[in-house]
Amino acid sequence: MKTDLPTVVILGGARDFHAMDWYRAVRRVCPDRKVIFVTDLFGGEGYVDLSRPGDEIHSLIVIDKLLFAGQSRYSNLWRNCVKLLLLPVQAVKLRRILDKFPNRVVHAHPMYYMALCLMAGIKYVGTPQGDEILIRPGRSRLYKYFCRRVLQEASAVIVDSLQMKNGIEAIAGVNAHVFQNGINVDDIFQYRMPNKRERVVSIRGMEDLYRISEIVEIRNATAASTPLTFIYPFADATYLSELRPHFGPQDNDLGRLQKHEMYRLLSESLLVISIPRSDSSPRSVYESIFAGACVAVTYNTWIDALPPCMRSRVFVVDLADSGWLSHAVGFAKRIVEMPFLASEQALELYDENRSIGKVVEKFY
Repeated sequence: MKTDLPTVVILGGARDFHAMDWYRAVRRVCPDRKVIFVTDLFGGEGYVDLSRPGDEIHSLIVIDKLLFAGQSRYSNLWRNCVKLLLLPVQAVKLRRILDKFPNRVVHAHPMYYMALCLMAGIKYVGTPQGDEILIRPGRSRLYKYFCRRVLQEASAVIVDSLQMKNGIEAIAGVNAHVFQNGINVDDIFQYRMPNKRERVVSIRGMEDLYRISEIVEIRNATAASTPLTFIYPFADATYLSELRPHFGPQDNDLGRLQKHEMYRLLSESLLVISIPRSDSSPRSVYESIFAGACVAVTYNTWIDALPPCMRSRVFVVDLADSGWLSHAVGFAKRIVEMPFLASEQALELYDENRSIGKVVEKFY
C-alpha cells in the first residue's frame, strides 16, 4: 500500500447502494490506496446493512435505533429532524475521525454529508442525489439557500448527467463534473444466462415520485393477463399498503433485493419499467439493459446520451397513450431475440471500474 497517496474517505450511509457501491469500486480501482468509509447509518427503517466483513468502516453517532421501524413519509421527516439536530455533534465526531488521516480526500454522498463536511470545516468532493437538485430547491427557498452554500463550498461536485450539471449551474453557479456512477458490468454478465425472458418488472422506489400506481392502473385496464414483478430499494409504507389491493393474483412483490438477486431476476426479465416524474441518470435502468432486458421509460435527456447498442433496447413511453404497456411488451418481445452486445463506447461510459477510475485520477 502506497502511504504517500491520500487516504480516500467515502462519507455516506452504509445502507445506501450508491455510496457503498462507490466505496467498493474505489477499493477495486485503487488496491494500493487506503480507502475507508465513514457513516452514521447502517440500517433502520427496514433497510439492510450493506457493509461486509473486511470493509474499513468508521462510525459517527449511529442513529439506526432512533429511527422508525419502517419507511413512510413520517419516518423520512423524523429521520431528517434527527440528522439536523445531531449535525453539530456529528461534525465534531467527524473531525476527530478524520484528524487520524491528515493526508486525505473526502467524497461525500449525498447532500447531507456534504453539509456535514462544511460544518466540520473539512474540504470535500460532493455528489448530490437527483431530487436534491431537480426537485427540492423548487419546493423550499430555505433548502435552496443551503443547497447553494453547500455546493459552492465543495472543492468539486461530481454528478451523473447533464441535467444535474445544468441544475447545479442554475442554483449555485458551480461547474459540476459529469461522470457516470457506472454499474458492475462484470457481476451482471455473470448472471446473464440464456434464460427464457418473461418477467415484466417495476424496479424503482415504491412511492409516488416513481408512479408505480400508474403502472398498476394501466396494466389492470389494458393488459390484465400480464403479471408484474415489483422490486424496489425503498418503499413508503402508506403508498404500498394503498396499492397492494390493486395487485393481481399472479403479481410478485419481492421488495428490496440484494444485488446478486436483482441481477439474477433481470436475467429473466423481458421488460423493466421506469417512469418517474423526475430522473437524472438511472443506474437500475442501465443494469437492466446490460442484463439483456428491454426498458420502458418516460423521456429524459439521459436517453440522448446512450450509445446505440443501449438505445436500441429503450422504449420511450407516452403516458397519454392508453396502450403504452402493451406496445412496450410487444417491442421487448421482438428486441430480446437479439442478445445485448455492449460496445466499447458503452463500456467506457458505464463500466464503473472505468468511470470511477477517471474520478480517482482527476480528483483523488
